Amino acid sequence: MADEDAVADRVDHGPLDMKIARDGKWFYHGTPIPRKEMVCLFASTLTRRSDGSYWLVTPTEQGWIEVEDVPFLAVEMFICGAGRDAVFSFRTNVDEIITLDQEHPLRIVCKKDGAPPYLTVREGLEARLTRSVYYELVALGLEETVDEERLYGVWSTGIFFPLGRLDTVI
Repeated sequence: MADEDAVADRVDHGPLDMKIARDGKWFYHGTPIPRKEMVCLFASTLTRRSDGSYWLVTPTEQGWIEVEDVPFLAVEMFICGAGRDAVFSFRTNVDEIITLDQEHPLRIVCKKDGAPPYLTVREGLEARLTRSVYYELVALGLEETVDEERLYGVWSTGIFFPLGRLDTVI
Protein backbone atom coordinates (compact mmCIF):
# COMPACT_ATOMS: atom_id res chain seq x y z
CA MET A 1 0.00 0.00 0.00
CA ALA A 2 0.99 3.63 -0.28
CA ASP A 3 3.49 5.19 2.12
CA GLU A 4 1.36 6.15 5.11
CA ASP A 5 3.88 8.26 6.98
CA ALA A 6 2.57 11.79 7.03
CA VAL A 7 4.94 14.45 5.78
CA ALA A 8 5.41 17.01 8.55
CA ASP A 9 4.29 19.96 6.45
CA ARG A 10 1.53 18.13 4.50
CA VAL A 11 -1.93 19.47 5.35
CA ASP A 12 -4.31 16.63 6.28
CA HIS A 13 -7.85 17.60 5.29
CA GLY A 14 -9.30 14.35 6.63
CA PRO A 15 -12.50 13.36 4.84
CA LEU A 16 -13.10 15.19 1.58
CA ASP A 17 -16.65 15.37 0.25
CA MET A 18 -15.58 13.39 -2.80
CA LYS A 19 -16.83 10.02 -3.99
CA ILE A 20 -16.17 7.58 -6.82
CA ALA A 21 -19.39 5.74 -7.64
CA ARG A 22 -19.53 2.10 -8.74
CA ASP A 23 -20.08 3.24 -12.34
CA GLY A 24 -16.75 5.15 -12.30
CA LYS A 25 -18.23 8.64 -11.99
CA TRP A 26 -16.46 11.06 -9.67
CA PHE A 27 -18.49 13.41 -7.46
CA TYR A 28 -17.55 16.47 -5.42
CA HIS A 29 -20.10 17.75 -2.89
CA GLY A 30 -22.63 15.38 -4.49
CA THR A 31 -22.17 16.90 -7.96
CA PRO A 32 -20.56 14.97 -10.84
CA ILE A 33 -17.17 16.26 -11.91
CA PRO A 34 -17.82 16.98 -15.60
CA ARG A 35 -14.26 17.57 -16.83
CA LYS A 36 -12.38 14.37 -17.60
CA GLU A 37 -9.08 16.26 -17.28
CA MET A 38 -9.91 17.04 -13.63
CA VAL A 39 -10.88 13.41 -12.93
CA CYS A 40 -7.61 12.24 -14.50
CA LEU A 41 -5.66 14.72 -12.38
CA PHE A 42 -7.34 13.55 -9.17
CA ALA A 43 -6.86 9.91 -10.22
CA SER A 44 -3.11 10.48 -10.61
CA THR A 45 -2.90 11.40 -6.90
CA LEU A 46 -5.05 8.50 -5.65
CA THR A 47 -3.52 6.00 -3.23
CA ARG A 48 -4.88 3.30 -0.96
CA ARG A 49 -3.84 2.76 2.63
CA SER A 50 -3.40 -0.60 4.33
CA ASP A 51 -6.72 -0.06 6.16
CA GLY A 52 -8.47 0.00 2.76
CA SER A 53 -9.14 3.75 2.74
CA TYR A 54 -8.58 5.79 -0.42
CA TRP A 55 -6.62 9.05 -0.26
CA LEU A 56 -5.80 11.87 -2.63
CA VAL A 57 -2.19 12.74 -1.80
CA THR A 58 -0.06 15.58 -3.15
CA PRO A 59 3.30 16.79 -1.82
CA THR A 60 1.49 19.41 0.31
CA GLU A 61 -2.03 18.07 1.01
CA GLN A 62 -3.97 14.88 1.60
CA GLY A 63 -7.54 13.82 2.27
CA TRP A 64 -9.58 10.64 2.11
CA ILE A 65 -12.42 9.95 -0.30
CA GLU A 66 -15.21 7.41 -0.57
CA VAL A 67 -15.00 4.68 -3.23
CA GLU A 68 -18.08 2.49 -3.69
CA ASP A 69 -16.30 -0.47 -5.33
CA VAL A 70 -12.96 0.25 -6.98
CA PRO A 71 -11.75 3.57 -8.34
CA PHE A 72 -11.33 2.63 -11.99
CA LEU A 73 -13.05 0.79 -14.83
CA ALA A 74 -11.31 -1.08 -17.66
CA VAL A 75 -13.28 0.28 -20.61
CA GLU A 76 -11.32 -0.96 -23.61
CA MET A 77 -9.14 -3.97 -24.40
CA PHE A 78 -6.25 -4.37 -26.83
CA ILE A 79 -4.57 -7.60 -27.85
CA CYS A 80 -1.30 -8.23 -29.61
CA GLY A 81 -0.46 -11.76 -30.74
CA ALA A 82 -2.46 -14.92 -30.12
CA GLY A 83 -2.56 -17.99 -27.91
CA ARG A 84 0.41 -18.32 -25.58
CA ASP A 85 2.12 -15.36 -27.28
CA ALA A 86 -0.75 -12.93 -26.64
CA VAL A 87 -0.38 -9.68 -24.72
CA PHE A 88 -3.58 -8.14 -23.37
CA SER A 89 -3.73 -4.48 -22.40
CA PHE A 90 -6.62 -2.44 -21.04
CA ARG A 91 -7.47 1.27 -21.10
CA THR A 92 -9.09 2.60 -17.95
CA ASN A 93 -11.74 5.30 -17.71
CA VAL A 94 -8.92 7.71 -16.76
CA ASP A 95 -6.90 6.75 -19.87
CA GLU A 96 -4.22 4.66 -18.17
CA ILE A 97 -3.03 1.70 -20.27
CA ILE A 98 -2.40 -1.40 -18.16
CA THR A 99 -0.84 -4.60 -19.53
CA LEU A 100 -2.04 -7.86 -18.01
CA ASP A 101 1.18 -9.23 -16.52
CA GLN A 102 2.73 -10.43 -13.26
CA GLU A 103 2.56 -6.94 -11.68
CA HIS A 104 -0.97 -6.29 -13.01
CA PRO A 105 -2.89 -9.58 -12.58
CA LEU A 106 -6.61 -10.25 -12.67
CA ARG A 107 -8.57 -10.89 -9.49
CA ILE A 108 -11.61 -13.08 -9.99
CA VAL A 109 -14.55 -12.59 -7.65
CA CYS A 110 -16.60 -15.76 -7.39
CA LYS A 111 -20.20 -14.66 -7.64
CA LYS A 112 -23.12 -16.47 -9.19
CA ASP A 113 -23.96 -13.43 -11.35
CA GLY A 114 -20.74 -13.79 -13.37
CA ALA A 115 -19.25 -10.54 -12.07
CA PRO A 116 -16.36 -9.25 -14.17
CA PRO A 117 -12.85 -9.58 -12.72
CA TYR A 118 -10.65 -6.80 -11.38
CA LEU A 119 -7.29 -5.74 -12.80
CA THR A 120 -4.47 -4.35 -10.67
CA VAL A 121 -3.69 -0.82 -11.90
CA ARG A 122 -1.05 0.09 -9.35
CA GLU A 123 -0.32 -0.84 -5.77
CA GLY A 124 -3.62 -1.20 -3.92
CA LEU A 125 -5.70 0.21 -6.78
CA GLU A 126 -7.84 -1.83 -9.15
CA ALA A 127 -10.06 -1.42 -12.18
CA ARG A 128 -13.17 -3.53 -12.67
CA LEU A 129 -13.53 -4.78 -16.23
CA THR A 130 -16.74 -3.46 -17.73
CA ARG A 131 -19.11 -6.23 -18.72
CA SER A 132 -18.51 -5.66 -22.47
CA VAL A 133 -14.72 -5.83 -22.01
CA TYR A 134 -15.10 -8.93 -19.86
CA TYR A 135 -17.21 -10.66 -22.55
CA GLU A 136 -14.61 -9.71 -25.15
CA LEU A 137 -11.88 -11.22 -22.96
CA VAL A 138 -13.87 -14.42 -22.34
CA ALA A 139 -14.45 -14.84 -26.08
CA LEU A 140 -10.68 -15.00 -26.56
CA GLY A 141 -10.06 -17.51 -23.76
CA LEU A 142 -8.49 -20.94 -24.08
CA GLU A 143 -8.72 -24.22 -22.20
CA GLU A 144 -5.57 -25.18 -20.29
CA THR A 145 -4.70 -27.91 -17.81
CA VAL A 146 -2.79 -26.56 -14.82
CA ASP A 147 -1.79 -28.95 -12.01
CA GLU A 148 -4.24 -31.53 -13.40
CA GLU A 149 -7.10 -29.02 -13.26
CA ARG A 150 -8.96 -27.93 -16.39
CA LEU A 151 -9.12 -24.14 -16.50
CA TYR A 152 -10.41 -21.53 -18.90
CA GLY A 153 -8.43 -18.32 -19.25
CA VAL A 154 -6.08 -16.20 -21.30
CA TRP A 155 -2.35 -16.01 -21.84
CA SER A 156 -0.68 -12.63 -21.54
CA THR A 157 3.05 -11.85 -21.32
CA GLY A 158 3.76 -15.59 -21.12
CA ILE A 159 1.53 -16.08 -18.03
CA PHE A 160 -1.78 -17.96 -17.94
CA PHE A 161 -4.54 -16.03 -16.18
CA PRO A 162 -7.46 -18.30 -15.26
CA LEU A 163 -10.97 -16.91 -15.67
CA GLY A 164 -12.67 -20.02 -14.31
CA ARG A 165 -12.54 -23.75 -13.73
CA LEU A 166 -14.00 -26.20 -16.25
CA ASP A 167 -16.03 -28.90 -14.59
CA THR A 168 -15.23 -32.46 -15.56
CA VAL A 169 -18.03 -34.00 -17.59
CA ILE A 170 -18.46 -37.76 -17.15
